Amino acid sequence: MAPHSRLILTRHAQAEHNVDLDYSIPDAPLTPLGKRQAVSLSRLIPDLQKEADVVISSPLRRTLQTTYLGFSPAIERLGGLKNVVVLPQAQECNNMPCDTGSSKEVLEKDPEFAVFDFSLLTPDWNINEGFYAPTDKALNERARWVRKFLRDRPEKNIVFVSHGDILRRIAARPGRGTDEFPWMNAEVRIFEFDPDFVDSEQCYLYQKDTVAAASGYGPTSTEFEIEQAEGRL
Repeated sequence: MAPHSRLILTRHAQAEHNVDLDYSIPDAPLTPLGKRQAVSLSRLIPDLQKEADVVISSPLRRTLQTTYLGFSPAIERLGGLKNVVVLPQAQECNNMPCDTGSSKEVLEKDPEFAVFDFSLLTPDWNINEGFYAPTDKALNERARWVRKFLRDRPEKNIVFVSHGDILRRIAARPGRGTDEFPWMNAEVRIFEFDPDFVDSEQCYLYQKDTVAAASGYGPTSTEFEIEQAEGRL
């Protein structure tokens, strides 16, 4: 419903790889604290729960968990988990085990996630190649694809649950590959389409507000690599 869409962009709550900076954990799930952080979103953003018209989630375990725990009032009102849009293009940026999603078949057999509709997951969604490669060119193209996908949705209030690194690229301003501000775990920010770019191929966003942050800061795998290279870790 661009140019009047309101995008409720959300980073997942604390996951296991955020605690000890162990990025070897496959498809890292939420910690017990992360689950409590996600649940708290129902209390922190009650109006957005009532106003959301669609809920979209990355297919990784931590985002699916944040989605069903954090947006349960909205999801119930919108017809249940089967109506959540599980979008592979919303996955994280890197090819580390923690950022590599489980296969469609594995997720469909997991009782925790079986109710979700994984029909958009293709066999190549989690191989980190081609469109999903962890290169600047591919990531910028994927971020642009996501912005266009959100722009072309018919809903006005769109919840989008994803990851810190890809959210920074989706929220990037003209001339920048990524947004400079890191995301906290379980942080919710409101964006709209920039009227100067809404009809362009890039269709950039601008931030209206930060409405909730249920936790402290947990570095993404990209930020961890940068700090290692700079000798800060």
